[in-house]
Amino acid sequence: MIVNLEWFRTFKAIYETGSLTAAAQTLYISQPGVSLHLNSLEAHTGYKLFDRAARKMVPTERGKLMYNYILEPISKLEAAEQQFNKSSKTDKATISIGMCFETFQFTLEPHMSTLPFNVIIKFGEYVQMQQDLDKGLLDLIITPQKGTQTNLEYQPFSKERIVLIGGAKSDSNVFNNLVTEGKSSDAEAWLKQQIWYSTAADMEHLKKFWYLNFNTHPDFKPNYIVPNICSIVRCLSDGIGFSVIPDFLCRNELEQGKVKLVWEGKKVMENTLYFGTRKKTIYTNEINRIKQIFESQNG
Repeated sequence: MIVNLEWFRTFKAIYETGSLTAAAQTLYISQPGVSLHLNSLEAHTGYKLFDRAARKMVPTERGKLMYNYILEPISKLEAAEQQFNKSSKTDKATISIGMCFETFQFTLEPHMSTLPFNVIIKFGEYVQMQQDLDKGLLDLIITPQKGTQTNLEYQPFSKERIVLIGGAKSDSNVFNNLVTEGKSSDAEAWLKQQIWYSTAADMEHLKKFWYLNFNTHPDFKPNYIVPNICSIVRCLSDGIGFSVIPDFLCRNELEQGKVKLVWEGKKVMENTLYFGTRKKTIYTNEINRIKQIFESQNG
């Protein structure tokens, strides 16, 4: 039996993103499809490649060994795929862009059909994006983190503020009064009793916001785990519940009154967003067009 190469590509995505959901978003396939590929690969090899922990896929020793074996050949195949990818109708330029799923959906997705060149979008971890940019697998990344590669340069273009939001029907008067009175512990206790939304792959915003403002780590589990931040915003719209997310991802809903800004925190938490590029590129015009789209929405 010949192994399907897509099984290895899926395995690599799960290993690098740490979850089935994030791997599915990276590969543009369904989560059941990701599970099928992994189960098929494990059945073929006869080894368990991941331990299924809570909201995290932890590679086994066999999984780590396999990753080290396939990383270079799969990366080379992906590079070849991108290098020789051309439209069947035109010789338009093709650029590859890395960013998080929510940034793509909120900012670039509505403009894709207007672009006069081909675009490949890749989701994943920022550190991996930096490495792929340095290797030439990506041409532009949107990131809150700057890498150390000497071949790359970063241009700041916007800031995202991490805030506590609530659904339009959420009653936050008690919390607001406790904050105003300086009763931080009571305010924290009140929040823990509320309905919370979070994502399957990333709770870093909540953890950092909580520690910055309460000097503790959140010791409660969100009530609802959904695929991504855009799903959180849709679930909260005109409803009840709370979440900690970047403000620009719910800008329209805030303006429409579907969700409300509950608290920016006693210490404001902001991330600078950067355009990451190689210092030398043949796609300057195409990259500048993408930059203009982001700058027009964050000006």
